[in-house]
Amino acid sequence: MNKTRIAVAGAGYIGLAHMGVTQRSPTCMLSAVVDPGPAAEAAAAKAGVPLYRSLDEMLEKNRPDGVILATPNKLHVEHALKCIEAGVPMLLEKPIAPGVEQAEVLVEQADRAGAKILIGHHRAHSPIMARAKEMIDEGRLGKLVAVMGAAAFFKADEYYAEAPWRREPGGGPILINMIHEVHNLRMLCGDIVAVQALSSHATRGFPVEDTVAINLRFANGALGSFMLSDTAACARSWEQTSQENKAYATYLDEDCYVIAGTFGSLSVPTMRMKTYARAQDRSWWKPFEVSVAEMTREDPLARQIEHFGRVVRGETEPIVSARDGLRNLRITEAITEAAKSGSIVDTTPV
Repeated sequence: MNKTRIAVAGAGYIGLAHMGVTQRSPTCMLSAVVDPGPAAEAAAAKAGVPLYRSLDEMLEKNRPDGVILATPNKLHVEHALKCIEAGVPMLLEKPIAPGVEQAEVLVEQADRAGAKILIGHHRAHSPIMARAKEMIDEGRLGKLVAVMGAAAFFKADEYYAEAPWRREPGGGPILINMIHEVHNLRMLCGDIVAVQALSSHATRGFPVEDTVAINLRFANGALGSFMLSDTAACARSWEQTSQENKAYATYLDEDCYVIAGTFGSLSVPTMRMKTYARAQDRSWWKPFEVSVAEMTREDPLARQIEHFGRVVRGETEPIVSARDGLRNLRITEAITEAAKSGSIVDTTPV
């Protein structure tokens, strides 16, 4: 079969990762790189593809089957609207937009045009997440009661020195990191209809938060608690437990989510289960049956490019739609609002 031609706009860290998986794909091929920066020339030359300084130039001279938009957040809406106008399917990196209002405009335009948009929440393509969701949907845990989660890790001082904007509101772990967790929790436990939060910047003293305690209410009645920190010397984060990104050290004894129901609990990503053998014997005095569910590990970015190829070819619908991207951003912004106001913020879908 002819490979699906994919262009990558943005030759930064995540753009280079997209270029790599596209080049290794059995069904897709890298057709071009779009980036006005000086480092992009070397990246395009190494990949053996043309370099264009703008989306307009690339769309005019070398129109691809699909585009991956890995450009800065502030350009997401502008670039996505260009792709919609050109009728080119896109994989748009998260967040869908810098803010909810811009995201709403983009979603409205996409709906009107019938655009094909996959939002780059790559963990949605993790086989670990797929297996966990399958087990929960099968009812193995019973009715969901609670989820306990964490994304606690330590970002080195250089992270802030190389990009001072990260010290300011909007550059902290809520908007940079929590949006990943929001989508994961929505996948596993259903939609989030209310949030409450306490935030602190007591450790680093920057204007932006460094630690946040979050409470969540799900549409199915389950409750959640989540600890978020980028200044905690801890290994309870997806990157440090899933083994999916080899750039991070991983620890086999740690989990970042525990989902508990009326019949048992599942720890993710170790996939350790504790369940009661019989409904009538459920009691904290009774022992659990302990097991580890079988699952596979694969690169979510590699799985994502294969899915995007199918979306481009019209073989499937996006697993993470533009409306999902908007929903994730809306809930993430609500956490920021809750931390500022000290009140519960309703996030029930309109």
